Amino acid sequence: MNTAEFVLENVVKRFGSKHGHVAVDRVSTRFSNTQAVGIIGESGSGKSTLGRMLCGLENPTSGSIRFNGEELADIRRSRPRLEEFRREVQLIGQDTTSSFDPRHSLRESIMYPAMNLGGLNRRDAYEKTDEVLLQLGLAPAMADRAAGSVSGGQRQRFAIARALIVEPRILVCDEVVSALDVSVQGGILNFLKTFSRTRAAGIIFISHGLPATAFISQELMVMYQGGIVENGPTREVVTNPAHDYTKKLLAGYHNTGDADAHQYPEKETHVA
Repeated sequence: MNTAEFVLENVVKRFGSKHGHVAVDRVSTRFSNTQAVGIIGESGSGKSTLGRMLCGLENPTSGSIRFNGEELADIRRSRPRLEEFRREVQLIGQDTTSSFDPRHSLRESIMYPAMNLGGLNRRDAYEKTDEVLLQLGLAPAMADRAAGSVSGGQRQRFAIARALIVEPRILVCDEVVSALDVSVQGGILNFLKTFSRTRAAGIIFISHGLPATAFISQELMVMYQGGIVENGPTREVVTNPAHDYTKKLLAGYHNTGDADAHQYPEKETHVA
């Protein structure tokens, strides 16, 4: 199977006029399906905006974002190519409340991409939905409800199921476990880790929380004021940070007791 890869060159995202707020500032990097990359930084560092640009939900003000050698802007102009891109790259965002259509059940919301992007018939999509929900610790019967009738943590797991059902090559996760209890977080993180390994799927894990990010990622990027100030193997960045901002950020985690990735014990999770 060929590698799925993003290549970013001098990407800038500015909101407003040419003198407006610069959310992402001259970012050049790569992401692929061969690894899990964590992106950490304080609120306003640009990490979520970067994730949205990777998924084609925001246009860069300048610079280049290419997916498998093709400009993402060109992909978005071709309906067939855009559908293929959406099969390969999925986003799980922070706001699950607005991401589900209240007119449809959770099951319908999950089955829709399975049929329209994944090419499954209705029966197979129904059965696969049940499989994924069970793997995420959700009773399939809950899927017949509307999104507003389940808890925020449950709704987040339904959002994860909707993204995973098309078996993406790259999964962009933006604060996907921050609303969940630590005990539930561990199960989700182990599931995502197993999914990544068994499906050769890359993960771009965006979070302000160090433990979850360190647990799931092989590489760690630190963003500050829109730029990447440090990037390297996760263990190296966490234990021997080079940039002053990274040192300050990690010190803040240690001072609050929020630095121990071992609170999520490694556990093999079955992915059907």
